[in-house]
Amino acid sequence: MFQKPLIVLLGVGVLWKGADLARAPHDRVLRFLVSSLLLLMGGEVLSFREVNAAIDRATTAGVGKLVFNEVYLSGLFALLMVFVCATPGPNAEFRRHLRLNAGLLAGVLSILVIAMLATPSGMRGHSLGTPHMAQPPIASFYIVGNSYFVYAYLACGLWALRYARRASRHLGLGLLSMGLGLLGLTITSVDRLVLVALRIDAPGSHQAFNTVNWSLSEWSMGVVLVGICYTGVVQLVTRVRSVAYHRRMYHELAPLWGALTAAYPELVLNRQPSESRWRSARRSRSHERRFYRRLIECRDGLVRLSPYLKRVAPDADLARAPAGQLARHITEALAVKPPTESPHTELPAALVASPAGSDLGADAQELIALSHALRERTS
Repeated sequence: MFQKPLIVLLGVGVLWKGADLARAPHDRVLRFLVSSLLLLMGGEVLSFREVNAAIDRATTAGVGKLVFNEVYLSGLFALLMVFVCATPGPNAEFRRHLRLNAGLLAGVLSILVIAMLATPSGMRGHSLGTPHMAQPPIASFYIVGNSYFVYAYLACGLWALRYARRASRHLGLGLLSMGLGLLGLTITSVDRLVLVALRIDAPGSHQAFNTVNWSLSEWSMGVVLVGICYTGVVQLVTRVRSVAYHRRMYHELAPLWGALTAAYPELVLNRQPSESRWRSARRSRSHERRFYRRLIECRDGLVRLSPYLKRVAPDADLARAPAGQLARHITEALAVKPPTESPHTELPAALVASPAGSDLGADAQELIALSHALRERTS
């Protein structure tokens, strides 16, 4: 019921976070996150009976089931490492977790391969309903595989709940839903272990128990899906609002920035012409970076212009003067500034448009007010 929407959602996540990874290829959390999304999406596709059967027809019986488990379990390992990477701590602690979990995964995957090879060829198309559950290789396949499912779901669920307590309200709700869904999937994996034990003594029995457990698994996956959707929507809304906010402020600084960079064009950092197209796209500035760069260029321009501001307004308090008064002084200073300044002339700088607060937002608001006043004066 929830499998196809989950595949679509995981695909969107691969594209979204894959684009972020292209811009930050050394980000360890993003590398594991994209790997996890890609592997889990592949695992969900491989879990369809039609896909499993097609793989078996192209190879031999049991390969489809084996490939599904190997891909999906690897995706859960990568998801677990996302939570581990996102936790602040020494690099040695991360490496310890990585070695432990990679070794555990390698051991589980190896046992699954050995168990499948040890299964008679006529029985390799087995499932939980097989009448041959008492066969040691078949029982081992399900016991070992589901034991890892229990471990991975439980660990990821506990990590998600831990982060939910620390996150903001909206993001915490999404993580809480994910954590509860993962704990539900943990229960269903335990139930499958119980079912395997029951069917060793009574092959093909307890079908009602399996049906109920399958329904619980579907609903748990739905809860995880809701958590992922909610978290993704929160991140998307936050991102869109941030982009819109910084884009608006970027354009509001244009009058001040244009006047200052016309006088001091060397303030603008130009991209190297020899830079490759791929490298240029990967390193292209986001709206936030473009805004902060413009903010810095405006502040640098005011520092360069401040000696001429002192010359045209020797008695003015340039640090605390109203925006309208400063805009008039800037216009006058730009008029008296020579087109070419001697590099040997030392001009004392002065503080201009000092913000009331010490944060970057206060500085931005101060310069935006000055930019508005300058635009009104020159329009």
